[in-house]
Amino acid sequence: QVQLVESGGGLVQAGGSLRLSCAASGTTFNWYVMGWFRQAPGKEREFIAAISRTGDNTHYQDSVKGRFTISRDNAKNTVQLEMNSLKPEDTAVYYCAANHTEIIRTTAPEYGDWGQGTQVTAST
Repeated sequence: QVQLVESGGGLVQAGGSLRLSCAASGTTFNWYVMGWFRQAPGKEREFIAAISRTGDNTHYQDSVKGRFTISRDNAKNTVQLEMNSLKPEDTAVYYCAANHTEIIRTTAPEYGDWGQGTQVTAST
């Protein structure tokens, strides 16, 4: 099991940028595919981005391609989500998740460990 703690959320004007970070502990970090999800009020949790164990492969939801970048630092046990050109529809609680697998997965039930979430608000 891996413990995850997100940071970096906040309030930003539409068009602005934020950088989320997730710190992992309690296990061997590079055994895990890492993902970012988000959940807006009244909506289901949705996949945003994921990165392979080595960081060589990434996958994004279509709505964030070209605006968001996922990266990881296995030496520091962290995964980041750089978010640019934020839109009001990006407003949600953002969650970091870990999946003990070799394959990038894009659905929430496939991830076994989750952080508590961090609020991101992009205002008009």
